[in-house]
Amino acid sequence: MSIRLAIEPLTPELFRPFGDVVWPDPEKVVMINGGTTARFNALSSAEALGEDATVAISIFRGEPRKFPYHVDMMERHPFGSQSFSPLSGRPFLVIVAEDMGGTPGKPRVFKAEPGQGVNYFANVWHHPLMTLGETSDFLVVDRAGPGHNLEEYFYPALFVIEESPL
Repeated sequence: MSIRLAIEPLTPELFRPFGDVVWPDPEKVVMINGGTTARFNALSSAEALGEDATVAISIFRGEPRKFPYHVDMMERHPFGSQSFSPLSGRPFLVIVAEDMGGTPGKPRVFKAEPGQGVNYFANVWHHPLMTLGETSDFLVVDRAGPGHNLEEYFYPALFVIEESPL
C-alpha cells in the first residue's frame, strides 16, 4: 500500500522547520558596484560542524524523476547544512520530514519554483535531489571534511507522488 503525498508551495514560512528558502528576497537587497548590482545579502548560512570541517561548493547534475514516484527513503547530514540553488531555471521538488526520535516522519513535498533554492539545516531528513522535466544543474554548498556525514533511512511503507507538478 502507498500513502499519497500532496505537493505544497515552497514558502519561507512553511519550510522554516527544515531550513531556509534561498531566493532573491527584496527585503535583503543591498545595492553595490556603484548601484549596478543588486546583492541579495545573507540569504542563509552554511553549517560545517566538526574538527577540520570545511565548506565545499559543487555542481550537481540531476536527472528528472518519473511519475508516479515512490518515496522510499530519506537521508540527513548530521554535521552540516546542504544548500541547493538551481542553475537551470527549472522547478524541482523538495521532500523533507520531521525527525521522530532518530527516524523521519511522514514526508512533506514542496515545489520550488524557478529561482528558488533551499538550504537544509544540519540533521534535517530530506530526499535526494528531485529534478523535474529535464536534466538540471544545481550549485550545492555543503560540508566537506572528515567524519561520516550521511545517514539514510528506508521506510517500511511507500509514499507516492502521483503526478508531476509540471
